[in-house]
Amino acid sequence: MEKRMLLPAEVCEETIKTGIKKTKNDIFQTIILAIMAGAFIAIGGFASSAASHSIKNVGLSKLVSGAIFPVGLILILICGAELFTGNTLLSIALIERRITLKGLLKNWTLVYVGNLIGTLIIAFIIFEAGLFATNFGLLGGYAIKVAANKGGLTFGTAFASGILCNFVVCLAVWGASAAKDVVGKIFMAWFPIMAFVISGFEHSVANMYYFSSGMLAKLNPEFVKASGLSSEKLANVDLIHAVNNLIPVTLGNIIGGAVFVGAAYWIAYKHAPSIETKFKATINNN
Repeated sequence: MEKRMLLPAEVCEETIKTGIKKTKNDIFQTIILAIMAGAFIAIGGFASSAASHSIKNVGLSKLVSGAIFPVGLILILICGAELFTGNTLLSIALIERRITLKGLLKNWTLVYVGNLIGTLIIAFIIFEAGLFATNFGLLGGYAIKVAANKGGLTFGTAFASGILCNFVVCLAVWGASAAKDVVGKIFMAWFPIMAFVISGFEHSVANMYYFSSGMLAKLNPEFVKASGLSSEKLANVDLIHAVNNLIPVTLGNIIGGAVFVGAAYWIAYKHAPSIETKFKATINNN
Protein backbone atom coordinates (compact mmCIF):
# COMPACT_ATOMS: atom_id res chain seq x y z
CA MET A 1 0.00 0.00 0.00
CA GLU A 2 1.36 3.39 -1.02
CA LYS A 3 2.20 5.77 1.81
CA ARG A 4 -0.17 8.72 2.20
CA MET A 5 2.56 10.98 3.57
CA LEU A 6 6.31 11.38 3.90
CA LEU A 7 8.02 10.90 7.25
CA PRO A 8 9.64 14.02 8.78
CA ALA A 9 13.15 12.84 7.86
CA GLU A 10 11.97 12.27 4.29
CA VAL A 11 10.49 15.77 4.20
CA CYS A 12 13.91 17.09 5.18
CA GLU A 13 15.49 15.34 2.18
CA GLU A 14 12.71 16.54 -0.10
CA THR A 15 13.18 20.11 1.13
CA ILE A 16 16.88 19.94 0.26
CA LYS A 17 16.09 18.71 -3.25
CA THR A 18 13.47 21.45 -3.67
CA GLY A 19 15.99 24.07 -2.56
CA ILE A 20 18.51 22.87 -5.15
CA LYS A 21 15.87 22.98 -7.87
CA LYS A 22 14.67 26.47 -6.92
CA THR A 23 18.17 27.97 -7.18
CA LYS A 24 18.57 26.44 -10.65
CA ASN A 25 15.29 27.81 -12.02
CA ASP A 26 15.40 30.33 -14.86
CA ILE A 27 15.35 33.96 -13.68
CA PHE A 28 12.28 34.84 -15.76
CA GLN A 29 10.43 31.76 -14.50
CA THR A 30 11.29 32.61 -10.90
CA ILE A 31 10.05 36.20 -11.22
CA ILE A 32 6.78 35.18 -12.90
CA LEU A 33 6.08 32.55 -10.24
CA ALA A 34 6.98 35.07 -7.52
CA ILE A 35 4.55 37.62 -8.97
CA MET A 36 1.86 34.93 -8.95
CA ALA A 37 2.58 34.16 -5.29
CA GLY A 38 2.33 37.83 -4.35
CA ALA A 39 -0.97 38.03 -6.19
CA PHE A 40 -2.31 34.93 -4.41
CA ILE A 41 -1.39 36.32 -0.98
CA ALA A 42 -2.98 39.67 -1.88
CA ILE A 43 -6.22 37.95 -2.92
CA GLY A 44 -6.28 36.08 0.37
CA GLY A 45 -5.61 39.31 2.26
CA PHE A 46 -8.36 41.22 0.50
CA ALA A 47 -10.94 38.43 0.79
CA SER A 48 -10.26 37.99 4.50
CA SER A 49 -10.62 41.75 5.06
CA ALA A 50 -13.82 41.90 3.03
CA ALA A 51 -15.36 39.14 5.13
CA SER A 52 -14.26 40.38 8.55
CA HIS A 53 -14.02 44.19 8.37
CA SER A 54 -17.48 44.93 9.79
CA ILE A 55 -17.52 42.32 12.57
CA LYS A 56 -17.36 44.14 15.90
CA ASN A 57 -16.41 41.15 18.04
CA VAL A 58 -12.61 40.97 17.85
CA GLY A 59 -12.34 37.21 18.35
CA LEU A 60 -15.00 36.43 15.75
CA SER A 61 -13.48 38.92 13.30
CA LYS A 62 -10.08 37.26 13.64
CA LEU A 63 -11.63 33.81 13.26
CA VAL A 64 -13.41 34.75 10.02
CA SER A 65 -10.31 36.45 8.65
CA GLY A 66 -8.13 33.50 9.61
CA ALA A 67 -10.49 31.02 7.97
CA ILE A 68 -10.25 32.78 4.60
CA PHE A 69 -6.69 34.11 4.40
CA PRO A 70 -5.08 30.64 3.89
CA VAL A 71 -6.45 30.56 0.33
CA GLY A 72 -3.26 32.39 -0.69
CA LEU A 73 -0.84 29.71 0.48
CA ILE A 74 -3.16 26.94 -0.71
CA LEU A 75 -3.06 28.39 -4.23
CA ILE A 76 0.73 28.67 -4.03
CA LEU A 77 1.18 25.06 -2.92
CA ILE A 78 -1.33 23.51 -5.33
CA CYS A 79 -1.03 25.75 -8.40
CA GLY A 80 2.69 26.43 -8.04
CA ALA A 81 4.36 29.75 -7.19
CA GLU A 82 7.41 31.17 -5.41
CA LEU A 83 6.81 32.74 -1.98
CA PHE A 84 9.67 34.46 -0.15
CA THR A 85 8.65 33.30 3.32
CA GLY A 86 8.43 29.67 2.25
CA ASN A 87 11.74 29.93 0.41
CA THR A 88 13.56 30.72 3.65
CA LEU A 89 13.63 26.92 3.95
CA LEU A 90 16.37 26.96 1.32
CA SER A 91 18.58 27.35 4.38
CA ILE A 92 18.63 23.57 4.75
CA ALA A 93 20.17 23.08 1.31
CA LEU A 94 22.69 25.82 2.13
CA ILE A 95 23.70 24.19 5.41
CA GLU A 96 24.09 20.91 3.55
CA ARG A 97 26.34 22.74 1.07
CA ARG A 98 24.12 21.66 -1.81
CA ILE A 99 23.56 25.28 -2.86
CA THR A 100 25.75 28.38 -2.54
CA LEU A 101 25.05 31.50 -0.48
CA LYS A 102 25.04 33.43 -3.77
CA GLY A 103 22.38 31.12 -5.18
CA LEU A 104 20.25 31.45 -2.06
CA LEU A 105 20.47 35.25 -1.95
CA LYS A 106 19.73 35.47 -5.67
CA ASN A 107 16.57 33.40 -5.23
CA TRP A 108 15.44 35.35 -2.18
CA THR A 109 15.99 38.69 -3.94
CA LEU A 110 14.17 37.72 -7.13
CA VAL A 111 11.28 36.16 -5.24
CA TYR A 112 10.97 39.07 -2.80
CA VAL A 113 10.82 41.61 -5.63
CA GLY A 114 8.39 39.43 -7.59
CA ASN A 115 6.13 39.04 -4.54
CA LEU A 116 6.11 42.83 -4.12
CA ILE A 117 5.13 43.34 -7.76
CA GLY A 118 2.32 40.80 -7.43
CA THR A 119 0.84 42.46 -4.35
CA LEU A 120 1.06 45.91 -5.93
CA ILE A 121 -0.72 44.74 -9.08
CA ILE A 122 -3.61 43.17 -7.18
CA ALA A 123 -3.93 46.12 -4.77
CA PHE A 124 -4.10 48.54 -7.70
CA ILE A 125 -6.69 46.46 -9.59
CA ILE A 126 -8.83 46.14 -6.44
CA PHE A 127 -8.65 49.91 -5.96
CA GLU A 128 -9.52 50.63 -9.59
CA ALA A 129 -12.38 48.13 -9.46
CA GLY A 130 -13.94 50.23 -6.69
CA LEU A 131 -14.02 47.32 -4.26
CA PHE A 132 -12.81 49.42 -1.32
CA ALA A 133 -16.14 51.24 -1.56
CA THR A 134 -17.84 48.10 -0.23
CA ASN A 135 -20.13 48.69 2.76
CA PHE A 136 -20.29 52.46 2.18
CA GLY A 137 -16.51 52.76 2.11
CA LEU A 138 -15.94 50.97 5.41
CA LEU A 139 -13.79 48.36 3.68
CA GLY A 140 -11.56 51.15 2.36
CA GLY A 141 -11.43 52.64 5.84
CA TYR A 142 -10.49 49.25 7.23
CA ALA A 143 -7.63 48.94 4.71
CA ILE A 144 -6.27 52.25 5.98
CA LYS A 145 -6.61 51.17 9.63
CA VAL A 146 -4.75 47.92 9.03
CA ALA A 147 -1.85 49.75 7.36
CA ALA A 148 -1.83 52.41 10.12
CA ASN A 149 -1.61 49.81 12.86
CA LYS A 150 1.22 47.99 11.13
CA GLY A 151 3.02 51.24 10.43
CA GLY A 152 2.93 52.09 14.13
CA LEU A 153 4.76 48.95 15.29
CA THR A 154 8.21 49.33 16.82
CA PHE A 155 11.19 47.58 15.24
CA GLY A 156 11.39 45.02 18.05
CA THR A 157 7.68 44.22 17.98
CA ALA A 158 7.62 43.81 14.19
CA PHE A 159 10.79 41.67 14.29
CA ALA A 160 9.51 39.32 17.02
CA SER A 161 6.11 39.01 15.35
CA GLY A 162 7.85 38.25 12.05
CA ILE A 163 9.75 35.38 13.67
CA LEU A 164 6.54 33.89 15.07
CA CYS A 165 4.77 34.29 11.75
CA ASN A 166 7.24 32.46 9.56
CA PHE A 167 7.84 29.81 12.18
CA VAL A 168 4.19 28.87 11.67
CA VAL A 169 4.14 29.49 7.89
CA CYS A 170 7.19 27.30 7.26
CA LEU A 171 5.73 24.56 9.45
CA ALA A 172 2.67 24.70 7.20
CA VAL A 173 4.88 24.43 4.10
CA TRP A 174 6.90 21.64 5.73
CA GLY A 175 3.77 19.71 6.66
CA ALA A 176 2.19 20.25 3.25
CA SER A 177 5.34 18.76 1.69
CA ALA A 178 4.68 15.61 3.69
CA ALA A 179 1.18 15.18 2.21
CA LYS A 180 0.95 13.30 -1.08
CA ASP A 181 -2.60 14.29 -1.98
CA VAL A 182 -4.30 17.62 -2.64
CA VAL A 183 -6.71 17.39 0.29
CA GLY A 184 -3.86 16.67 2.69
CA LYS A 185 -1.86 19.64 1.44
CA ILE A 186 -4.89 21.94 1.76
CA PHE A 187 -5.65 20.97 5.35
CA MET A 188 -1.99 21.13 6.38
CA ALA A 189 -1.71 24.63 4.92
CA TRP A 190 -5.07 25.85 6.18
CA PHE A 191 -4.92 25.44 9.95
CA PRO A 192 -1.39 26.74 10.71
CA ILE A 193 -1.98 29.81 8.49
CA MET A 194 -5.33 30.31 10.15
CA ALA A 195 -3.54 30.26 13.52
CA PHE A 196 -0.99 32.89 12.44
CA VAL A 197 -3.68 35.25 11.15
CA ILE A 198 -5.81 34.87 14.29
CA SER A 199 -2.69 35.50 16.40
CA GLY A 200 -1.91 38.68 14.45
CA PHE A 201 1.66 37.77 13.45
CA GLU A 202 3.49 39.84 10.82
CA HIS A 203 4.03 38.39 7.32
CA SER A 204 6.26 40.42 4.99
CA VAL A 205 4.46 39.56 1.73
CA ALA A 206 1.01 40.05 3.25
CA ASN A 207 2.20 43.41 4.59
CA MET A 208 3.28 44.42 1.09
CA TYR A 209 -0.38 44.13 0.13
CA TYR A 210 -1.77 45.72 3.29
CA PHE A 211 0.44 48.80 2.98
CA SER A 212 -0.15 49.21 -0.77
CA SER A 213 -3.92 48.87 -0.34
CA GLY A 214 -3.88 51.21 2.64
CA MET A 215 -1.92 53.88 0.76
CA LEU A 216 -4.23 53.61 -2.25
CA ALA A 217 -7.35 53.79 -0.07
CA LYS A 218 -5.90 56.84 1.68
CA LEU A 219 -6.14 58.71 -1.65
CA ASN A 220 -9.93 58.70 -1.28
CA PRO A 221 -11.26 61.24 1.31
CA GLU A 222 -14.36 59.10 1.90
CA PHE A 223 -12.27 56.11 2.90
CA VAL A 224 -10.12 58.30 5.15
CA LYS A 225 -13.27 59.55 6.87
CA ALA A 226 -14.60 56.00 7.18
CA SER A 227 -11.37 54.93 8.89
CA GLY A 228 -12.06 57.29 11.76
CA LEU A 229 -8.33 57.71 12.37
CA SER A 230 -6.62 60.79 13.70
CA SER A 231 -4.12 62.67 11.54
CA GLU A 232 -1.35 61.22 13.72
CA LYS A 233 -2.45 57.65 12.95
CA LEU A 234 -2.99 58.44 9.27
CA ALA A 235 0.64 59.58 9.08
CA ASN A 236 1.64 55.93 9.61
CA VAL A 237 0.25 55.06 6.19
CA ASP A 238 3.03 56.02 3.82
CA LEU A 239 6.06 54.56 2.06
CA ILE A 240 8.49 55.37 4.88
CA HIS A 241 6.43 53.54 7.51
CA ALA A 242 5.90 50.66 5.08
CA VAL A 243 9.66 50.24 4.64
CA ASN A 244 10.23 50.64 8.38
CA ASN A 245 7.80 47.79 8.95
CA LEU A 246 8.97 45.51 6.15
CA ILE A 247 12.64 45.58 7.20
CA PRO A 248 12.18 44.09 10.69
CA VAL A 249 9.32 41.83 9.59
CA THR A 250 11.40 40.43 6.72
CA LEU A 251 14.38 39.84 9.02
CA GLY A 252 12.08 38.16 11.52
CA ASN A 253 10.55 36.01 8.78
CA ILE A 254 14.04 34.88 7.75
CA ILE A 255 14.94 33.90 11.32
CA GLY A 256 11.59 32.18 11.87
CA GLY A 257 11.83 30.10 8.70
CA ALA A 258 15.53 29.60 8.07
CA VAL A 259 16.58 29.04 11.68
CA PHE A 260 13.57 28.02 13.79
CA VAL A 261 12.33 25.54 11.18
CA GLY A 262 15.04 24.93 8.58
CA ALA A 263 18.14 24.76 10.78
CA ALA A 264 16.25 23.06 13.61
CA TYR A 265 15.06 20.20 11.41
CA TRP A 266 18.47 19.92 9.77
CA ILE A 267 20.04 19.43 13.19
CA ALA A 268 17.36 16.89 14.14
CA TYR A 269 17.39 14.80 10.97
CA LYS A 270 20.80 15.36 9.37
CA HIS A 271 23.33 16.52 11.96
CA ALA A 272 22.23 14.65 15.09
CA PRO A 273 22.09 11.20 13.41
CA SER A 274 25.61 11.68 12.00
CA ILE A 275 26.93 12.61 15.46
CA GLU A 276 25.27 9.53 16.95
CA THR A 277 26.79 7.30 14.26
CA LYS A 278 30.27 8.70 14.88
CA PHE A 279 29.80 8.34 18.64
CA LYS A 280 28.76 4.68 18.32
CA ALA A 281 31.70 4.01 15.96
CA THR A 282 34.10 5.54 18.49
CA ILE A 283 32.67 3.41 21.32
CA ASN A 284 32.87 0.23 19.22
CA ASN A 285 36.49 0.96 18.20
CA ASN A 286 37.46 1.40 21.81
